Amino acid sequence: MKQSYFKKGIKDGIPIGLGYFAVSFAFGIQAVKGGLTPFQAFLISLTNLTSAGQFAGVGVIFAAGTYWEMVLTQLIINARYCLMSFSISQKIMRDIPYAHRFGVAFGITDEIFGVSIAQEGKLSPYYSYGVMSMAIPGWSLGTLLGAVCGGIMPAMFVSALSVALYGMFLAVVIPPSKKNKAIRAVVLASMAMASLFKIIPVLDKNVSSGFMIIIVTIVVSVIAAIVCPVEEEENHES
Repeated sequence: MKQSYFKKGIKDGIPIGLGYFAVSFAFGIQAVKGGLTPFQAFLISLTNLTSAGQFAGVGVIFAAGTYWEMVLTQLIINARYCLMSFSISQKIMRDIPYAHRFGVAFGITDEIFGVSIAQEGKLSPYYSYGVMSMAIPGWSLGTLLGAVCGGIMPAMFVSALSVALYGMFLAVVIPPSKKNKAIRAVVLASMAMASLFKIIPVLDKNVSSGFMIIIVTIVVSVIAAIVCPVEEEENHES
């Protein structure tokens, strides 16, 4: 059973790993241009699996910011992962030890959360490990390659790589949206509300992207829970 979960995770993690490889390539280039060594850039990606957090983090480093600036920056940008972790904790098998729960939490990203929450029934940590076994090497090795040879790549090619992650995320969201009207409504409502934060000048200037994601997530999910409640299914599968 564990092996089957792990294999399914690997299968679902392959496109995520490929998408991460493309995006992290750009991060590796930026990190080296700012003064980091390829090994330092690789180590950051290996231990901190968050694209927005890493790009913002190296910006603080290059600006000679303080540790408090780094902490606050990461807290604001990555706070949305707390919400994702709360959701995953309700889906994961109940008898799973805390060590496995911490392991699953380490790999929470937007895309990994998307494929994990879409799984039918309870979530096995071995599925998460399978996804992470593709995603983490893809992100880390992409960073290393970008840091080592990104300087010789055409700017147009590097810019095109950054679009790959968005296409991959659409591939995660669209299939369940076609099958479930409630999910489709949540996706459309989230897109509409997020657009308001960019259209309305006051919101665009005063609300960071990290807080915007948190606000949209809370508001839309609360409304969806009230309008389209889902009864919890008991599942004691181990």
